[in-house]
Amino acid sequence: MATPIGNLADITLRALEVLKSVAVVAAEDTRVTSRLLGHYGIEKRLLPVHEHNEKRVAKQVLALLADGKSLALVSDAGTPAISDPGALLIAAVRGAGYLVTPVPGPNAAVAALSAAGFAAPHFLFYGFLPERTAARRKALYGIARLPYALVFYEAPHRVVESVADLREVLGGTRRLVIARELTKLFETLHACTLAEAEAWLAADPNRQRGEFVLIVSGAQAEKGLPAEAERVLRLLLAELPLAQSAALAAAITGARKNELYERALALRDGYL
Repeated sequence: MATPIGNLADITLRALEVLKSVAVVAAEDTRVTSRLLGHYGIEKRLLPVHEHNEKRVAKQVLALLADGKSLALVSDAGTPAISDPGALLIAAVRGAGYLVTPVPGPNAAVAALSAAGFAAPHFLFYGFLPERTAARRKALYGIARLPYALVFYEAPHRVVESVADLREVLGGTRRLVIARELTKLFETLHACTLAEAEAWLAADPNRQRGEFVLIVSGAQAEKGLPAEAERVLRLLLAELPLAQSAALAAAITGARKNELYERALALRDGYL
């Protein structure tokens, strides 16, 4: 069940009805959920379910369901199992034959995208990028040529490094929307190019605080080389020699091997 990402007034009427009706609320952080329930005058038994105990608690949840109890699953903010714990528990409950019903509501990625002003009809929600620079750049190379808006979550202590890697891998000309602290007191939405983003973040330390959604405009297809062929080539280059990558990309996508080989030569420095 989705809960507010900041402003407590964003909770839905249906979500409140569910919270009032269930016997137990399974929560990522019981302290956060206690504040939400207290704000609406709801008293419930809380069961902590987070990334470190999710498998173990699944047995407890199944026992409660077998005893006829009803449960609601919530994360600290937004929707469980979307860059948050919950998927393992949901799978266990569904696997045991119990009904799982989604209760939709606030979502940081969709909220940010709705205010970004990108007209492209498609987007890729990636979630959190890897923590280490090498792994982060490798992940970005794999999606660099997709013609979709790219949507990422990022933590405050990594946002500067992640934005630097976005610029390094995707280039400085792409548009970036930085959405910070959505629905909260210091909500900020800033649009710029990737080349301008690091300076904007550095200009005020407060701009590096809070929870972030980063949205980058999609890639423009290279002339003469389909976007899908470029995407496959980049993935192969991350693991295989240049000539083999070009040959396999040609076999997979139907693009011309010579064009792929020339493009691989141009990309090679980015992988070494």
